[in-house]
Amino acid sequence: MYVGRFLVVGPGIAAYRVSSRSFPNRRVTERDGTLTVGPTPDAPETDNPYVAYNCVRPVEHPSGSMVVVGNGSHVDPVAEKIELGYPARDALALALLALDFEKDDYDTPRIAGVTSSSGAYVATVQRDRLQVESVSEPTLVATYERDTPEPFALEAGTAEAAARELYDHEFEHAVCAAAATVDDGGTETALYNG
Repeated sequence: MYVGRFLVVGPGIAAYRVSSRSFPNRRVTERDGTLTVGPTPDAPETDNPYVAYNCVRPVEHPSGSMVVVGNGSHVDPVAEKIELGYPARDALALALLALDFEKDDYDTPRIAGVTSSSGAYVATVQRDRLQVESVSEPTLVATYERDTPEPFALEAGTAEAAARELYDHEFEHAVCAAAATVDDGGTETALYNG
């Protein structure tokens, strides 16, 4: 089954995978603590604004460390709102409402999540709805087919294992994956490019 880009978020852990039929020549790189999706050196040039973006960004909230994960440019405004002290739920709602779904040929939903050591939120904005919900277990949301949050049996306990688990998941057209864990000691990130 092809579900496009997807993420899994639960308390203390967040993971994201790029699955793509149209733009498979991408990878995740680490830049200043943030994990970024971008084209590989051999990728054809494109003016598509949805191909490169920060996908995992650790942030500091007044209440402690958090991680923002998502499938596009909305990751940065969510992170910025959290750093300003906004609650995770409000930061997600504001950024997704402002940026709306992707204006491509498929009206691709924007998906995002925020995790801390004590809780997590998952969110999506689509043509017909904005949904932000608190989750107490690993929860998946994807851009296609699985675009309503649902429980996901994530077995990984580390960022490295979570990135690999999402990359290896049975959903079709895996390109690259990224993940992070957060606890009282801070955050750990990992990436896997296949």
